[in-house]
Amino acid sequence: MYLAKLFFSSIIIITLAINGNSQSINWVEWDEAVELSKVDEKKVLIDVYTEWCKWCKKMEETTFQDSAIIDYVNEHFHCVRFDAEYKQDLSYNGKTYKYVKNGKKGYHELAKELLRGRMSYPTTVFLDEKLSLIQPIKGYQSVETYDQIIHYFNENHYRKIPWKKFSLLFNSNKLHKAKPIMVQPVKQH
Repeated sequence: MYLAKLFFSSIIIITLAINGNSQSINWVEWDEAVELSKVDEKKVLIDVYTEWCKWCKKMEETTFQDSAIIDYVNEHFHCVRFDAEYKQDLSYNGKTYKYVKNGKKGYHELAKELLRGRMSYPTTVFLDEKLSLIQPIKGYQSVETYDQIIHYFNENHYRKIPWKKFSLLFNSNKLHKAKPIMVQPVKQH
């Protein structure tokens, strides 16, 4: 067990050294993200896309090129770009998922599972440190909105505060960069 942790820690360090200065998101393959999360217990961020998706390409060219987004996701998540039409088998939570032909195209069963059957692209999926599904967020996201979303999930605000309230706090500069939300008790008069 110690050697496995040492091995995967070495992979993380080498990956960061190689990609650290490249100013791009450190995308890893699905199996690598699963193994890495076992070592360091980071959350997993999955960009579910297709090659033909116009909004997926726009998000890749805009949101995923923003230096603040790049820095934050590289530090706090294992990031996977997952083609919803991927043809190879993949395993997740003890089950093997396959490509399913559907007319001229098809879909990967894992994409369908992660998107809860709502095949919409792009969709960002968040898994917790134990690789359990937190939530898929469908659609193109601007830099500003994506910044809020990644903080919301990484800092576990989703467990204690509704999105609308979080968004208002985040936008009003009352909530910034990894500061936990302090809920004050209401004083009774």
